[in-house]
Amino acid sequence: MELRQLGAFVAVVEEGTFTAAAARLLLVQSAVSASVRALEREVGAPLLTRGPRRVALTDAGAALLPHARAALDAARDAREAVDLVRGGLSGTVRVGTMPSVGLVDVPALLGAFHRAHPGVALRLSASTSGSAGLAAAVADRHLDVAFVSVPAGSAPGVRLLDLASAPMDLLVPAGHDLAARAAGGRPVDLAELAGLDFIDSPAGYGNRAATDAAFAAAGLERRVTVEVADIGTVAGYVRHGLGVAVVPRFTAAAAPDLPAVPLAAAPRWPLALAVPRDRRPSAATAALVRHVREHAVG
Repeated sequence: MELRQLGAFVAVVEEGTFTAAAARLLLVQSAVSASVRALEREVGAPLLTRGPRRVALTDAGAALLPHARAALDAARDAREAVDLVRGGLSGTVRVGTMPSVGLVDVPALLGAFHRAHPGVALRLSASTSGSAGLAAAVADRHLDVAFVSVPAGSAPGVRLLDLASAPMDLLVPAGHDLAARAAGGRPVDLAELAGLDFIDSPAGYGNRAATDAAFAAAGLERRVTVEVADIGTVAGYVRHGLGVAVVPRFTAAAAPDLPAVPLAAAPRWPLALAVPRDRRPSAATAALVRHVREHAVG
């Protein structure tokens, strides 16, 4: 039983197809298929069922999977121990991030880490399904860590390491009936917003989750008429009268021409680092997590 066979098997399981696994391993698909078939011959049982779109684990495959992952982790740890003796951390850390973070300067954080550990490659990616998608990618082993904004307890398979949070304000167009409340600093109750059109992020994004939770806790419903994936563009839609928006204060501050009205019992926009709950991180990933927690603004 060879490590390359176990690696191919785990990659196919995690990616869902032989094609995606081959791309991840930088191999041709036939090589991945051959490795998995050789492993199946060695264990004497089929490990995967090949469907038209995705593979699925057999009972034997499900039994082997945790041991295969443990063997690969042990081999990784052995390589890292030698690397540390030879002069420093190495490897790759896959990092998920949001288009707009605001509270933390992610490029500066990662740049400082890169200067301290030049042997570690950082691969950054975003998710079309927002923070919920990033957290799921960490749980599914497609990412090692991710900067996310999700409510506590809403991301199975990951631990959320709190980094910072920001109060949320109501952003309204100039001339709106509530604009005078911004000038006077008088808070608005959520109940006063009934019947207004809202601009917000799609479901799965942190801004949407925090606002939905606040309205649900108050027993209120609201009408979202415009959904935009990048929170940084929300102000433009508000500016042109398409609705109001509940946004983190740092987003409101970036649009000084728009009135930002404080909310009574304002929801808070959380920022956390999502890390796996069920697996030991590589030395490089653990070092990055320590670096972020030490240098991010809390």
